[in-house]
Amino acid sequence: MRILIIDNDTSSNKILNEALNKKGYQCDIVERLRDGQYYLDIRHYNLVLVSETLVDGESSDLIKEIKTDTPKTAVIVISDNQDNKNEIEALLAGADDYIRKPFDIDVLIARIEARLRFFNFNKTIKIDDLTINTDERRIFYKDSEINVNGKPYEVFAYLVQYRDQIVTKEQILHALWVDPELVTPQVIEVAINQIRQRIDKPFGITTIETVNRRGYRFIYPKQPE
Repeated sequence: MRILIIDNDTSSNKILNEALNKKGYQCDIVERLRDGQYYLDIRHYNLVLVSETLVDGESSDLIKEIKTDTPKTAVIVISDNQDNKNEIEALLAGADDYIRKPFDIDVLIARIEARLRFFNFNKTIKIDDLTINTDERRIFYKDSEINVNGKPYEVFAYLVQYRDQIVTKEQILHALWVDPELVTPQVIEVAINQIRQRIDKPFGITTIETVNRRGYRFIYPKQPE
């Protein structure tokens, strides 16, 4: 897997590059946004590690471009800023994680690997007439592709992985949101509602069951009672 590091902290870059190389990752390192954009135009990256502020600008526009052009590329922002407002803005721009300096190198690598596992495992799950292509983040019912993106897709794919098990809102939040304390459990309800509107209702099926006061469970195909 290939990782692009965009940061002007040369000493940190060297340590991180060596640690990632030992793990088997290939790294390209640049110090400016424009150089990062150049590499993104000519190579595919599984993950981009980018400093929040660089000498030639802020990273937010680049993050938006990455998520538009290659949504499967994970983006982690590293920052010297301690203000939560900056973190929220980075996440809203599309960043998948946000880490403040100084960071522990082992913790950072663990966060990198967690993101790569989530975004890049190649697997197609077929359950009856429902197919989930986790590599391309696409869902099909019979021959029809279903438009489910963003967090609703992630919630759906997560519940599919734990099908027939009851999963609490807290488990979903901690699995899919970097800082679950910044969001309320109601975001799960919104995601579940979108899933039902886009998958269950149009095809007359039931995929997710609400278990009162406990959480949710993926139950497709629903067994006769």
